[in-house]
Amino acid sequence: MQASLSRGDHEPLWLNANKYGLSSLEKSNGYLRASLERPLTNDMGKKFGWGAGIDVAGAYHFTSKVVVQQAYLEGRWLYGTLTIGSKEYPMELKNQLLSTGSQTLGINARPIPQVRLALPDYWALPFTDGWVSIKGHIAYGKTTDDKWQKDFTQLKSKYTGGAWHHSKAGYIKIGNSYRFKPISLELGLEMAAQFGGKSYKTGHGDVVENEGGLKGMWRALIPGGGETVEQGTVYQNASGNQLGSWMFRLNFDYDTWYFGIYGDHYFEDHSSMLHLDYDGYGTGSEWNVKKKRRYVVYDFKDILLGVDFRLKGNYWINNVLVEYLYSKYQGGPIYHDHSEGMSDHVCGKDNFYNHYLFTGWQHWGQAMGNPLYTSPLYNDDGAILFKNNRFSAWHFGISGTPNYNLRYRLLATFQRSFGTYDKPFADPENTQHLLAEADYHFSCYSPLNGWSVKAALGADFGHVYGKNIGFQLTIVKTGTLLKGKKVKNLQAQ
Repeated sequence: MQASLSRGDHEPLWLNANKYGLSSLEKSNGYLRASLERPLTNDMGKKFGWGAGIDVAGAYHFTSKVVVQQAYLEGRWLYGTLTIGSKEYPMELKNQLLSTGSQTLGINARPIPQVRLALPDYWALPFTDGWVSIKGHIAYGKTTDDKWQKDFTQLKSKYTGGAWHHSKAGYIKIGNSYRFKPISLELGLEMAAQFGGKSYKTGHGDVVENEGGLKGMWRALIPGGGETVEQGTVYQNASGNQLGSWMFRLNFDYDTWYFGIYGDHYFEDHSSMLHLDYDGYGTGSEWNVKKKRRYVVYDFKDILLGVDFRLKGNYWINNVLVEYLYSKYQGGPIYHDHSEGMSDHVCGKDNFYNHYLFTGWQHWGQAMGNPLYTSPLYNDDGAILFKNNRFSAWHFGISGTPNYNLRYRLLATFQRSFGTYDKPFADPENTQHLLAEADYHFSCYSPLNGWSVKAALGADFGHVYGKNIGFQLTIVKTGTLLKGKKVKNLQAQ
């Protein structure tokens, strides 16, 4: 169970962000949560395995009074898994405890019910002698926030109904931990899309039937085509809200310490994904004819960069992380499609996390990526819109385990925000977000074995989020109801 109490406009950012959407912006909130799980690891070492989970919370001052956070059934054959339902998935190539979060597939919003086929752990390609490994997933699901969108907008601004969700990701690891343990390189591509359903521009008219069905699923898998409102026109964007991230992580992993350098480059179209766009159209009657070998090259500016240093053991400080996140460029401040009057074709103003038909990269009002993109849930005018997606930020994280039972973390974020290209802030806004958290797990020799207590103090300073100070207390009891058979010779298998 958890309880939070704050002073100011909202609960501080780091008390509610990156908790898979099981959080609230209200100054006083809480929940009572119960979950039951049979993990796939129970069948480790076997060709076949199965798992299931149910996770439900009764909430106070949340967007729902009852939250079905997780409900899933999954099976595994050899290395592949199939999961049906809603489940919390950790970030890839990021520090789960200290990072601000992934820009595409983050942990800030509620899980989406989906069918997900995955190779969840790195599998060494047979012909590479263990030097090259791959993992990844592909998933289709359906968002569950239709009613919340209607309530939040009061049918006075854009919302969607019945929208579908798609995600896919692939990662490759170069390095052999058995022959060359210290150094490895991981590269990844995460992509996602919102498609199908209906888009309501005002709530009372201008209803757009988006491309769904098998064709919509195919367009989400391989971006192409165009929006239904663009059919028959010269200018067509890829069908649905398409987005993604290029990712990398360089690991130096030794027996007593670890050091990592990582990056997450977000994109929403060619200007950010490929940094190259065709611009060789003719003039006059040939304004839409490709005549020249001419291209626009976009700058490589928008990226999350981080360093992660860890000491392997119980130390007062055993993990230090520094991140820098920049999102101000977005292909530049100019957007112009080639026309009869001007053949120049420059596609900037990407407007990260927003879309002109869909309600952007959010679920239940929270950003599905990095929470430093100010979530629509903060808006007091009922608009499901990211009003602050151009910013730069420095983020620092420190954690330690002074002993086996006690763990703590400290977060400090310094963000300089500029609003959006269409509606910039009158002046840049400086905000700071702070967190101090301690988590104590009672010893297995204690009468309170299985219990843990976590206390956190958070604060925000600045105009974007308001001045907020809050305290959060979490009490958890975990245990095993039914013990399965022990897996013999697990190490050999």
